[in-house]
This record gives sequence, C-alpha cells and structure tokens, in this order.
Amino acid sequence: MAKNDKRYRETMEELQIELAGLHRWLKRSGKRLMVIFEGRDAAGKGGTIKAITESMDTRGYRIVALSKPDEREATQWYFQRYVEHLPSAGEFVLFDRSWYNRAVVEPAMGFCTKDQYEAFMQTVPTFEKLLTDDGIILMKYWLAVDQEEQEQRFASRAKDPLKRWKLSPVDLASRGKYAEIGHLRDVMIERTHQPSSPWFVADFNDQKRGRINLIRHLLEQIPRHDETVPKVKLGPLKGKPRHEKVTDKALWVPNTY
Repeated sequence: MAKNDKRYRETMEELQIELAGLHRWLKRSGKRLMVIFEGRDAAGKGGTIKAITESMDTRGYRIVALSKPDEREATQWYFQRYVEHLPSAGEFVLFDRSWYNRAVVEPAMGFCTKDQYEAFMQTVPTFEKLLTDDGIILMKYWLAVDQEEQEQRFASRAKDPLKRWKLSPVDLASRGKYAEIGHLRDVMIERTHQPSSPWFVADFNDQKRGRINLIRHLLEQIPRHDETVPKVKLGPLKGKPRHEKVTDKALWVPNTY
C-alpha cells in the first residue's frame, strides 16, 4: 500500500469513529440531520456518501437519490416528493442531489421553464427556513471539480464496464455546458445561501483529499457529538465452539472459489 493510501485509510478510520459518535449523539438527542450533496457530474458525491456511511449502523441513516419525477410527481408541488424523505428523530439523511436540480441541472438542460425556475428560486429559502426553524440541521455542499479533471473521470468511466452505468445521457449532454452550469451554480448559491442553511464549497479535484476535508468540516459544524463508542467485553463461551449444522433439506451454494 502506498504511503499516501495508508495515510488516507488511517485518517478516514479516525473520521469514521467520529461519525459513529455523531450517530450515537443523534440517536440519544433525537436531533435530525440532513446533508445535501450537489456538484457537477463525476464530482464525487456518491463516493463521499459511501465514505461517510461505510462504518455507520444502517438503521441510523438513509441515502436519498431520486430519479426524475414520474407523470404523477410532475403534477405535484415541486418539494412534495422530497418532504417524505426528511429525517425523523435521531436520523441522518444524505441527499445525493436534491431539490436543487431545479436550480442547476433542469435549467441547463431545458427540463423546466423560466417561470418554474424563478418560482423555485423565490420559494426555496422560505422552504428551508421552515425546516431549520423546526429543528432540522441542514448542511449543503457543492463539490467543485475542474473541467479537465471531470473529463478524465468521464473517460475512466467510459472504459470501465463496472462504471459505465454512471454515465447517463444527461451526463454526456452536460459536457458542453460547463460554463453555463458554473453560472447557474453561482446564482443558486447567491440566492439561497442563508445563515440557517449556508452553502459550503469543497475542492474535489483530488477526491480523497476532498472527502477528508468535507467530513472534517461536517463534524466541526454539528453541535456537541462527543459520544464515545463503548467498549465491549466478550465473556468466554460455555463449552466447545460448535460447527454450523443445517438441516439436510437446505440447498447449499456450491463451493467454487
């Protein structure tokens, strides 16, 4: 293992222990935490979410990554399909993209009208203020990546059969809109940055560095969460360890490896 990789894994392990403490604090206090991850395609949103949740109790967090609205959802209040995914007491919800699709992706790709865009931009500060006034801790991150680096990641995905699913038609179409998306992002931040729900931008040209910086920042922004992971003492087994004996009616998976 390269020195930098070893340092990354050691640092990430330390942060994941702190994240476990954060999770315990949320559960004990009943607080609700919601983190929005936005950014260009291939910026590293999914990988960061995986890094955060890798060692967390799956019962304490939810990942929300909604596809485009269906015919029924398209007729609803824009925020309606997101509301059902808001955190309950003790929950940590991570949004892999969010309602901010309407601030950047949709206008860039022509998926919404100018009136729909403007209505969203006027409404979203009030909507988020309602959430934070009700006690939800709302964090918003934009993962920034230069176009040259983004193109390298696209090329890597195109070559790897296990990653090609990450390249959607919208991803490919957005390649020619780098500047336009950057302008829409800036307008979004300027109009929706509030003291109760500010925007934070993280440099993700180096994804490992970006993950560590973002997770450290997230932990620093949350109120007291210095919950230690309790030690567990395993007593001795009674009797000799037993083999796994399963009824003969069970069908075993062939041992092919």
